[in-house]
Amino acid sequence: KFGKFTVPQFIGDRFYSKSASTVAVICLLTASLTYIIGQMTGVGVAFSRFLGVSNETGIYLGMAIVFAYAVFGGMKGITYTQVAQYCVLIAAYIVPAIFISLNLTGNPIPQLGLGSNLTGQDVSLLQKLDEVVVQLGFGQYTTSVPANSTLNMFVYTLSLMIGTAGLPHVIMRFFTVPKVKDARTSAGWALFFIALLYTTAPAVAAMAKMNLIGTVNQGAFTSADIYAADSALEYDKRPDWMKRWEVTGLLKFEDKNGDGRIQYYNDKNAGFADKAEAAGWKGNELTVNADIIVLANPEIALLPNWVIALVAAGGLAAALSTAAGLLMAISAAVSHDLIKNIIAPDISDKNELMAGKISMAVAIVVAGYLGLNPPGFAAGTVALAFGIAASSLFPAIMMGIFSKKMNKEGAMAGMLAGLGITLFYVFAHKGLFFIKGTDYVDMIGGPNSFFGITPEAFGAVGAVINFAVAFAVDKVTKEPPEHIQHMVEAVRIPRGSKAVDGAH
Repeated sequence: KFGKFTVPQFIGDRFYSKSASTVAVICLLTASLTYIIGQMTGVGVAFSRFLGVSNETGIYLGMAIVFAYAVFGGMKGITYTQVAQYCVLIAAYIVPAIFISLNLTGNPIPQLGLGSNLTGQDVSLLQKLDEVVVQLGFGQYTTSVPANSTLNMFVYTLSLMIGTAGLPHVIMRFFTVPKVKDARTSAGWALFFIALLYTTAPAVAAMAKMNLIGTVNQGAFTSADIYAADSALEYDKRPDWMKRWEVTGLLKFEDKNGDGRIQYYNDKNAGFADKAEAAGWKGNELTVNADIIVLANPEIALLPNWVIALVAAGGLAAALSTAAGLLMAISAAVSHDLIKNIIAPDISDKNELMAGKISMAVAIVVAGYLGLNPPGFAAGTVALAFGIAASSLFPAIMMGIFSKKMNKEGAMAGMLAGLGITLFYVFAHKGLFFIKGTDYVDMIGGPNSFFGITPEAFGAVGAVINFAVAFAVDKVTKEPPEHIQHMVEAVRIPRGSKAVDGAH
């Protein structure tokens, strides 16, 4: 409706300031680079498994492929590939979930299978999973939550919600359709498919956990004693999927008691130590990287090869399509919003295009390097990016649309405050610029010291600070010019873009 194609363009025009646009570029680059780290981690996991190489080699291959089609594809090419990739992605996520739900519960709907009884047993999947994980020293799957988790989960959810509204590569997609009506329709369908995927996720997670435990400890599915020596899987008889994932380095086995069997349990639970010692266990022997669970799930469940291949394609589609969209956002921010609009207005189209491609290459190299040493598992890293977008860009966009009195000083101060406090808290836990060994968590009172809120959930707190600082600064500085206030009113009117043109 506003007629601009990037977030920095909107913020620069709405807040009548090139400085505001520059601050928006900084926020956009920070969120997008963090997001790409998670995508490169996912690409590395997928390539390493299905090419039979190490995780590091998988990331290098992913960097090359992302660079090739993002740099040479352009906006239109990436739009169409993302449509195709999402079709593969949603099928790859839903189809295995249906198969696994049928295998475990006889119910083809994963969301319902999560609460259904296990096949041949008078106990629900979740109840059985709770029993098994407690026996192995873990907390109950359905109810075990850390202290202050209710507050943390609330702000985590809020951070993801408002962070989505501030993600620059998502907002850009709406400008590839010709009419406002098309953008609204696409948003409606997006919500439907997002809901379909997100409501399937809890079922996938629970079933994957159940299948993994059932594989390494056969007594989990039966009434057998899970502490019995013959209950644990013999390492030499491990299934092929474990051998394949061991090659990647993302699944590791260490025979601590020398019995040739795989003991998988929570060895950090002091209350479980006596049971473990009585069973002859000397510590947890199986380490499974959280990033492999979705890809490994169909293999663990012994699904047909075509389903496993579909999941592989879906995993790559998810990571590559998102990475391409993020790179387009970074390219536009650097080449157009920063260089063309601020630093060198007379730059030729050819040089502007070259600047965009160079910025893509730099972003891929940085993300690839940090993907080799990620700040956490892929989903956690992506959550950090949502938090950064929530704390910096979302409030500025909201105030730019719904507060005609908000001026440039308030918007800039808010963005800098929200971004600054969020990065300070995140870097305290994850290290400066996500470099391992540079964290300063003890300086802020220990992990999650702010009311038990994790760094992944802190974006909502940063957003509140952003709003507060923006309105405080706005009160002591000049109002926006009259024509800007009229423009904001025009943007709210649900008409075509001509309403905006008439307001300038």
